[in-house]
Amino acid sequence: MGSGIFRPISSGADRGARWCAVALGFSLPISVALDSILLGLVLVGFALGGAYAEKWRAIRDNPVVLAALALYAMLLIGCLYGEAATADRLSFLSKYSDLLGIPLLIHFFRDAATRRQGITALAASLALVLLWSTLFKLGVIPQLPFTHGNEMFPVVFKLKLTHNLLMAFAAFLFTYLALAAGDRRLQLTWAALAVLAVINVTLMVQGATGYLVMALLALYVGYGWRGWRGIAAAAAVGAVLFGTLAVVPGPFQQRMQQMVREASQLRPGHAPPEPSQITPGNVFIESSLGRRLEFYRGSLAIIGDHPVIGVGTGGFPKAYVEKTKETSPYEVRNPHNEYLLMMSQTGLIGLVLLLHLFWRQWRLAPRLATPLETHLARGLVLTIAAGCLFNSFLLDHTEGLLFAWMTGLLYAGLQSREIGNRE
Repeated sequence: MGSGIFRPISSGADRGARWCAVALGFSLPISVALDSILLGLVLVGFALGGAYAEKWRAIRDNPVVLAALALYAMLLIGCLYGEAATADRLSFLSKYSDLLGIPLLIHFFRDAATRRQGITALAASLALVLLWSTLFKLGVIPQLPFTHGNEMFPVVFKLKLTHNLLMAFAAFLFTYLALAAGDRRLQLTWAALAVLAVINVTLMVQGATGYLVMALLALYVGYGWRGWRGIAAAAAVGAVLFGTLAVVPGPFQQRMQQMVREASQLRPGHAPPEPSQITPGNVFIESSLGRRLEFYRGSLAIIGDHPVIGVGTGGFPKAYVEKTKETSPYEVRNPHNEYLLMMSQTGLIGLVLLLHLFWRQWRLAPRLATPLETHLARGLVLTIAAGCLFNSFLLDHTEGLLFAWMTGLLYAGLQSREIGNRE
């Protein structure tokens, strides 16, 4: 009788959490606060929804989930050693907790219809941001208190790096939605949005990470189209586009000129000046490239001293200050490179676990339920893995949650080896 009493509660909790999981795809490009509310409701629904044996089997039998949990377990172990302040340990560990969302989400996205709804929700939200940004650029929509940017850089809900990355991934998503659509008008709509997203990334908002990610995704689209010949064709088109944008005044040209100027004025092997010598004209210190090189140099020094298990989760800020206090004026919380940050905190073990997660996702993508999901899964890996070269994406809210949410959604449809051999 007891089970009969609680069955409506568990069923309602499961159903409500499933809709919250779908809605999370729409909120991701828009609202951090709404993300947090929806994640909390998903967690509550998972806890109250029953079917615990089924949930455990889904976690146990999914190699991608196990890889994500192994990485988080290493970060948890990393809290037990090192000299980081307790606040830093908890802060870093909480930011990596998006990895724990993957086993929750695979339960709610196990149904193909729910996965389609989730993908549609994300695509609709990205399309909204894209159209808003375009109208903002054209002066049709004014700047509002809850939006970022201006007509020069028309970002909407996120800062320019995140906005540009989302639009680069949106171009990829819209492209494959156009290819998968059965209706002609829908195909044309998604294709037009894909073109507009490319324009947004290259001509409206600066972002070197977005440029890199979009280039890699374009090569992948070419490979999916015609194999290595498709890659060559995509590379040729990309080279023409790059050459054109490099001579056309706009954000892309400005960013390329800035990068060339910064690179030409760096002095490899020279130590940066003392803090008292820093001036606005000091390019090494003032440039983004110069700062990143300093962060990387300091990170490698930390790794050299603690190569196997690192300095512990949350230990990077303190270790960096201690290691570079004689040579660098910076106090930084992360080196803007997820691989260096992970290795600084958890050593070679953590780096291997991170790369293993990406490798698992890539290798298992052909076993997903549909070709669309396979392509989106590999596009996600390319987006995050490439972006992590210049950013600590798993530490950032939107990028880290996008990775966890899409991983949970897509790999909920992981099929047996016999069924899913499309590679």
